[in-house]
Amino acid sequence: NFYDLVIEVAIVRPGPIQGGMVHPYLRRRRGEEPISYPSEAVKEVLGRTLGVPIFQEQVMQLAMVAAGFTPGEADRLRRSMAAWKKRGGLEHFEGKLKEGMQRHGYSLEFADALYRQILGFGEYGFPESHAASFALLVYVSSWLKCHHPAAFCAALLNSQPMGFYAPAQLVQDARRHGVEVRPPDVNAAEWDCTLEGPALRLGLRMVSGLSEAAGRRIASSKPYMSVHALELNRKDLRALAAAGALQSIAGHRRLAHWAAAGAARRAPLDRPAAEPPPELAAPGEGAEIVADYASLGLTLGRHPLALLRAHLKRLGLMDAESMRALPHGARAAVAGLVTCRQRPDTASGVVFVTLEDELGNVNVVVWARLVERQRRELLGARLLGVEGSIERDGEVVHLVARRLVDYSALLGPLSTASRDFH
Repeated sequence: NFYDLVIEVAIVRPGPIQGGMVHPYLRRRRGEEPISYPSEAVKEVLGRTLGVPIFQEQVMQLAMVAAGFTPGEADRLRRSMAAWKKRGGLEHFEGKLKEGMQRHGYSLEFADALYRQILGFGEYGFPESHAASFALLVYVSSWLKCHHPAAFCAALLNSQPMGFYAPAQLVQDARRHGVEVRPPDVNAAEWDCTLEGPALRLGLRMVSGLSEAAGRRIASSKPYMSVHALELNRKDLRALAAAGALQSIAGHRRLAHWAAAGAARRAPLDRPAAEPPPELAAPGEGAEIVADYASLGLTLGRHPLALLRAHLKRLGLMDAESMRALPHGARAAVAGLVTCRQRPDTASGVVFVTLEDELGNVNVVVWARLVERQRRELLGARLLGVEGSIERDGEVVHLVARRLVDYSALLGPLSTASRDFH
């Protein structure tokens, strides 16, 4: 229900994580751990969160009902909690909290456990109202992604740069969920990404190196019968040709580059020279994918690893779908494009890596010791191989790394990028 979303938004903040609230709540939510309360007063405060303090307001309420804090003292406790980009500190309340709880009839064991949980809010945590506001955005976003995936993807692409996922991952995900994604083309695209019935048309904003002024003028003046009719400078013509956006008037990329070069060289009296196009062979699939990534940052062709799959199999590397089917504790070896690296402050040096192949994503956990031992591979690889063991918790599957291998050389000239957060 909606309140589940409220809790999900709040429980992944540093405060609940540091206070050790995440796993107890999940176990209780799944019915794997009994829920008990030392008093009706504590149940009144923690009942909605299954006996685990998750929100800042709950910490204040617990201080009052369990430790006898006055409203003013509870407010000072709140002020000592961390805020966004401001570290807090609750250690100086330890004596008053524990003594107050024992004075009100609570055991020292309960007082110690509750204090450790409260101490986590020295790191950033959410008030319930804040989490509820975010949860509404989560609900609306999830509904749109489920029922209108093309429109949802278009809106995210038009808002770039932003968010956790790069355009390549957004488009791959949309296609895996049945969205037809069409390339930018001077005779079909607007500046922004748009909908064509149920399909998504990439906008000219996706073309690397194309100025916004040129892109908007192209969109407002279409259709065009020739490259000359675009009346663009050499830079913008090259950008369009490289992106395959001249397909409707010039053909494949090699012909488009030829036409763009001709249009940039004006004949006498500023008239196009009557020169027939040469017979140039279309680029191969690999060359097209390389050009797609260089000019658009993504491809609408096959995923790069689909072309490498036979070679990766010979190296003993499985795909994401096969890995997800393995049981807990199984050994696995995979390889994927690195799309994201995260090193949260609350993770004690652990790095989380997201890999992508033609069948999905792989979530990799790299423990701090391996981070230090294989820093070069971890931070430098674009195509990363991981050998490790499966960690399965319900539907959540991670690969815990034991060894990292840099396979970037297999990508050749393909240029990919990751979004890294530290």
